[in-house]
Amino acid sequence: MKTLIIVAHPNLETSVINKRWVEALRKYPEKYTVHELYKVYPDGNINAEKEQQLIESHSNLVLQFPFYWFNCPPLLKRWLDDVFTYGWAYGSNGGDKLKNRKAALAVSAGINKEDYSEEGRYRYTLEHLLSPFETTFLYCNADYRSFFAFYGAENEPSVSELEKSAQDYLNFVDNL
Repeated sequence: MKTLIIVAHPNLETSVINKRWVEALRKYPEKYTVHELYKVYPDGNINAEKEQQLIESHSNLVLQFPFYWFNCPPLLKRWLDDVFTYGWAYGSNGGDKLKNRKAALAVSAGINKEDYSEEGRYRYTLEHLLSPFETTFLYCNADYRSFFAFYGAENEPSVSELEKSAQDYLNFVDNL
């Protein structure tokens, strides 16, 4: 089965990294379904049942988003709240739809990797800051597979850096 990529970027057209990743994924429609939340739900009203069915029809799940304010974009947070419900994603009334499903994150970080360290500007690693997502997947008994990150997106990456990142991202998703 295919991998579902939930893309949550409020302005994908002006993105450098996330846009390039989506372009790379779309070259392989037999392997990936790219689902752009801000395009599908411009009003923010999420159809949770439709989203749950979409997840159920795929073997793997990747949440792709720009990391800002040390979190995800607001529509992705709302999506998680609306879609990962009791009785579907967790709980005693079924709640097993994510069980053993491979799940991962793909994150673009505007600042440099050195800033995301105990000695760096923000004193925490990206892994630490993304731990609520990992914990969410673990709580739902999903098979969390870590994250893929591009650091320094604000530094206007070169074409070769973009291409390498896109290829590395595809390899990451293929190896979930």
